[in-house]
Amino acid sequence: MTNARRSREPFFSQIDVSHGGGSQLPTATGTNAELVAVLREILAAQDRQNELLEEMVGQLNAAQKQRANELGQWKQANPGLARSCRIAAEALSKVQTEYLANLTDEINENFETLRDGEFMLNEFVDRFGPRVAHLNGLLQVLSQLSATGDPANTPNTR
Repeated sequence: MTNARRSREPFFSQIDVSHGGGSQLPTATGTNAELVAVLREILAAQDRQNELLEEMVGQLNAAQKQRANELGQWKQANPGLARSCRIAAEALSKVQTEYLANLTDEINENFETLRDGEFMLNEFVDRFGPRVAHLNGLLQVLSQLSATGDPANTPNTR
């Protein structure tokens, strides 16, 4: 391994830093010139990537703002339904918590069986997986449509 290291050509050459007559910088030649050219290409590529990322972030922000505006308008147009969605989301959240408690109890009670038997694990996933996924989806929709956020947009209820 040490012989392989010694046989490689060094990336850097020595630069004379002694006090000289002029203030010229040393020029790159040969391998150094190639290295400088490659580094410049890498820098240009990184600059282009940064520009593309900035454009992408700008577009994502614009889409996010538009979606938030549309959602805000919907909430203002349907304040009663938005409040109902909030109440439903809170109730469904409690159902989800209870369901997850039952799921974790099932896992803890049948850990050995689930670990050792692929059939039992598949049965468990088939039994609980779709319900958890659908419950999460419903909660997301109800939470997004619920009237939370700016209290000035929500009229008082009695």
